[in-house]
Amino acid sequence: MSTVDQTRELAAFLRTRRERLRPGDVELPARRAHRRTPGLRREEVAELAGVSVDYVIRLEQGRGLRPSPEVLEALAAALRLSEDERLYLFDLARQRPTSRPEREGPADDEAGPLARLVLDLSPLPAMVLNHRFDIIAWNPEMAGLMLDFGTLPPRQRNSLWLCMLHPGLKNFFRDRERTIREGIADLRASWAAHPDDKGLSDLVEELTSGNEEFARLWAMRDVRVNARGRKRLRHAAEGPLTVEYEVLAPLQAPGQRLVIYRAADPESQRALDAIARSCAP
Repeated sequence: MSTVDQTRELAAFLRTRRERLRPGDVELPARRAHRRTPGLRREEVAELAGVSVDYVIRLEQGRGLRPSPEVLEALAAALRLSEDERLYLFDLARQRPTSRPEREGPADDEAGPLARLVLDLSPLPAMVLNHRFDIIAWNPEMAGLMLDFGTLPPRQRNSLWLCMLHPGLKNFFRDRERTIREGIADLRASWAAHPDDKGLSDLVEELTSGNEEFARLWAMRDVRVNARGRKRLRHAAEGPLTVEYEVLAPLQAPGQRLVIYRAADPESQRALDAIARSCAP
């Protein structure tokens, strides 16, 4: 049984995407009449998508409709959704096309061969996450950069939980708002793709009810899968540094992610080298 109320979430997502657009964003003429609500009108979305206004209203009210793939494509184009947002929309409607059957591989909570690969990647900090963002394997350099995950209870070995609730990481991200917002947008995509995962829904509920910052950013309904980027960090001993990260999805374990950090500049490289030396046996 699904733990995500997909009809309700689909309604809320469509409303927030409509409200963020202006007529000029979709090449509609600006109207002189004052708009009582932000963003496009439902009539404008209906016109752009080629559906009736009543249909848009019923979708936004969560009245049990299940849009076809063709309607979803039209709505995604009308609302100028990114590719990640488009897939999120299809996931909520349970209409995502299956490109190929998933290969048999390790369970989501088992890193399998990836655990050995993570160790081989030293001295680059690396870790393996599952679709809940649980940290299921890491090397000493990643632990030295962030914290010793092995000392934590298993339920706390979750990258979002640690970022939001662990006191030792409160000041770890120098661009905290942006980093947290991107992480939550990524988690939301996974949440929609795994509506039957009670553990994932429980994590979202715990963070939403226990952390105002998470609740505020979660309510924005941003959706973005982060494949690469930069993070500005603050290490307790080595001070500020910047890393470039790469996220790889193994074909044999499509529900898992291999995350690798590299120094973004010479000063950051010196900091990572010092951290690696401190982790050496």
